[in-house]
Amino acid sequence: MASVSDSRFLQQPTQKDAADQNFDYMFKLLIIGNSSVGKTSFLFRYADDSFTPAFVSTVGIDFKVKTVFRNNKRIKLQIWDTAGQERYRTITTAYYRGAMGFLLMYDITNHDSFNAVQDWATQIKTYSWDNAQVILVGNKCDMEDDRLIPTEDSQRLAEELGFQFFEASAKDNINVKQVFERLVDVICEKMNQAMEGDDGALTNHKDPNLQESPMGQTSCAC
Repeated sequence: MASVSDSRFLQQPTQKDAADQNFDYMFKLLIIGNSSVGKTSFLFRYADDSFTPAFVSTVGIDFKVKTVFRNNKRIKLQIWDTAGQERYRTITTAYYRGAMGFLLMYDITNHDSFNAVQDWATQIKTYSWDNAQVILVGNKCDMEDDRLIPTEDSQRLAEELGFQFFEASAKDNINVKQVFERLVDVICEKMNQAMEGDDGALTNHKDPNLQESPMGQTSCAC
């Protein structure tokens, strides 16, 4: 996994991208939320099917690349793991531009991380494009005995924000794959609506730093 330091935070992932151009479309996804909610563990579980209980704070931005098949399309996912600390906020928000989807994560055993969801949602609205899709993820649902955030409260907040909602566990591999698959499907659904002439479903948005597909599109006819 490549780390991006403060001095080079505008680098894009080129190592694997350059080696693998065999895909139909590419989506840029971000995982955001407070520090220690489990963003990195969640990404490692999805991309590598691995988990370590050791906590190592992400410095700036990390990424992984994973290719999935949805609706007969080969879709490459650039998944960015962002640092949750305030001091990295300028770095991480620079990556919101061009992101097609977000996993906004909190820890079900941590009130502060849940209370910060609204602030993170505001950042998405401020720094990303209008039609970026968001899923709210309550991580660490394996720690039911330590739960502080009722599922009902999270569902209510997700409805208020217009987000879909999952509870998940990177440790026990609960809903990890399902969360990413749902985010990809929602992005595809919105793009299909746009292609069918619903201008409100998707604006013409291209990030010059986001590589285009071999077909010259970043959109998906999934």
